[in-house]
Amino acid sequence: MSNYHKDPEVISSLSPEQYEVTQRNGTERPFRNAFWASKEPGLYVDVVSGEPLFTSLDKFDSECGWPSFTKPVEKENVVENRDSSHGMIRTEVRSSAGDSHLGHVFPDGPREAGGLRYCINSASLRFIPVDQLESEGYGSYRKLFQESEQGVKK
Repeated sequence: MSNYHKDPEVISSLSPEQYEVTQRNGTERPFRNAFWASKEPGLYVDVVSGEPLFTSLDKFDSECGWPSFTKPVEKENVVENRDSSHGMIRTEVRSSAGDSHLGHVFPDGPREAGGLRYCINSASLRFIPVDQLESEGYGSYRKLFQESEQGVKK
């Protein structure tokens, strides 16, 4: 079992926007959030629990104004729920251990990468740059980026 969990101390230190998004199922403004245009290599983790969610290797520009990913880095760290709020039927995405609202998943992503678009609020994420993975306790994910670099060199 993982050591990731919903930490009340962390929740009390969230910014108002992070709290609104993760704890009250809110949505941040498009094109005005931390990671929508970021291209830096690294790992995105749940701002509440720290569980690994997505990598920059699976991030793409969907032109929607929020960070978009083709898949989670660890499928078991993401829970999908039916969401019928706002007069729509969508699939909500939450973190497993932290129970944070992350965003929604849609079937309009790149076909060559599976066809999904995980549209995620930056406020629900903490970014770990590749060169800080070991020092932040995520060293096992470094191999994903090394494999990607080797694939580029071939």
